[in-house]
Amino acid sequence: MRLSRFFLPTLKEVPAEAKIASHQLMLRAGMIRQSSAGIYSWLPLGFRVLKKIEQIVREEQDATGFQEMLMPTIQPADLWRESGRYDDYGKEMLRITDRHNRDMLYGPTNEELITDIFRRSVHSYKDLPTLLYHIQWKFRDEVRPRFGIMRGREFLMKDSYSFDLDFESARRSYNKMFVAYLRTFARMGLKAIPMRADTGPIGGDLSHEFIVLADTGESEVFCDAALLEIDVLAETVDYEDDLEPLIERWTGPYAAVDDKHDPADFEARVPEDRRIKGRGIEVGQVFYFGSKYSKSMGASVAGANGEEVDVEMGSYGIGVSRLVGAIVEASHDDGGIIWPASVAPFDIGLLNLKAGDAACDKAAQDLYESLRIAGLDVLLDDTSERAGAKFATMDLIGLPKQVVIGPRGLKAGVVEIKDRATGKRFELSPEAALSYLTA
Repeated sequence: MRLSRFFLPTLKEVPAEAKIASHQLMLRAGMIRQSSAGIYSWLPLGFRVLKKIEQIVREEQDATGFQEMLMPTIQPADLWRESGRYDDYGKEMLRITDRHNRDMLYGPTNEELITDIFRRSVHSYKDLPTLLYHIQWKFRDEVRPRFGIMRGREFLMKDSYSFDLDFESARRSYNKMFVAYLRTFARMGLKAIPMRADTGPIGGDLSHEFIVLADTGESEVFCDAALLEIDVLAETVDYEDDLEPLIERWTGPYAAVDDKHDPADFEARVPEDRRIKGRGIEVGQVFYFGSKYSKSMGASVAGANGEEVDVEMGSYGIGVSRLVGAIVEASHDDGGIIWPASVAPFDIGLLNLKAGDAACDKAAQDLYESLRIAGLDVLLDDTSERAGAKFATMDLIGLPKQVVIGPRGLKAGVVEIKDRATGKRFELSPEAALSYLTA
């Protein structure tokens, strides 16, 4: 993509309404624009990152055996009355009435709707487990939406749902998703810490939040350093094997706690040289709630002996759009965003320092085409901006690699490569640069 044709409305000044780094940088980098309080439009640069994150989430869900579907944003209120949550959920639920005076709502979550789909379709234990997920926009009418997409009213969420015959099977589905979440966040360059959590309006008695460490996090987190040393991407994880020993490494006696718990208890359990204290951002949560919804909504199956069994359920959420902000909070510097390669909107920023110069134009075009043929996504700055402005823009939008082509370098037969994360710069011939970038 040529920058001269790419819609990238960057800002030089920090917007007054933005109080945290992710909100400031996402506005300045032309990723989002506010439509109304807590509701944002995703501009091309931000949308590219959002889709990259969504795809990683999708791939890890598929690897666990969950199947993707899509449920609507608008749900009938009668389903929520069946479960007893319509009146209990509170003012965060946006309640609406259609032209036939039927009560509807903009879904804040989908336990009722997925249970209705299940009870209409699955009737035998032989069809269990049933494992389904979707990635869909949600709406929760926050009293004080703030911090940009980190606490907005409309957000993109992945929510999964499991239906099992008994507790042992349901816990197995829970464990599979637990490990899938750790792998999902690791692929995005994030260290996520599981932490025992309250179940809130979802219900049930077993839940874990996944917390990403960031200086601007919402809550204070205490964890064992050993938890951060486990490389889940290097672990050999067979989702069909018993995952309990692996789960216990994160949920056992040295599990993380937040500032709502007693830090003294944490200090008593974890040796001083292994204690880490920081701030954390919640990016996902998993729930096991048994038959809370199946009993109230009549979601049962015929068991092996013909008896009716209320199925055991779990639900599992990841804030897809929230993850964009969390990554920025965890990975930025004074110059701007530093995207992990797996979620970057483009792989490479190619800067032509003297657009209009025949030699620079040709060298930039040749390298641009070669990188694209090699399968890399390149943003070519072919604008007439001054060099300083070009460098500032590339640092702001945070592409992992920058390649600089200018008259002086070409005369010496080299281009400059900069690694955004480390700031390291070095020179290579255009041919060697192509080999390096495509290796």
